[in-house]
Amino acid sequence: FVKPGQVFSRIHVEDIASVLEASVAQPNPGAIYNVCDDYPAPPQDVLGHAAELLGLPVPAEVPFDEAGMTPMARSFYSDSKRVRNTRIKEELGVVLKYPNYRDALKAMLDEETAT
Repeated sequence: FVKPGQVFSRIHVEDIASVLEASVAQPNPGAIYNVCDDYPAPPQDVLGHAAELLGLPVPAEVPFDEAGMTPMARSFYSDSKRVRNTRIKEELGVVLKYPNYRDALKAMLDEETAT
């Protein structure tokens, strides 16, 4: 589905592990860290890129109001989920291995096709 102006922040599981490892190594009780990559993006961009990597047609865009979703899903997707990851970099010294969804999806595909 497409909702104009909507973006979400994401993160690769390896980068989550890096943030957790850094946080354990440098405890700061009560600190809150946004664990996300550097590039919030619309869901349709991520799905479109994944389809292109797989050599599949890009899924048709369905307007948000026409998308068949459960009430819980509709509630989750009703807003944008953009967050900033400055603290994980500045306080914990984290360098993301996958700073955006393009790098992460490519790496996942490369890993899958290598086996």
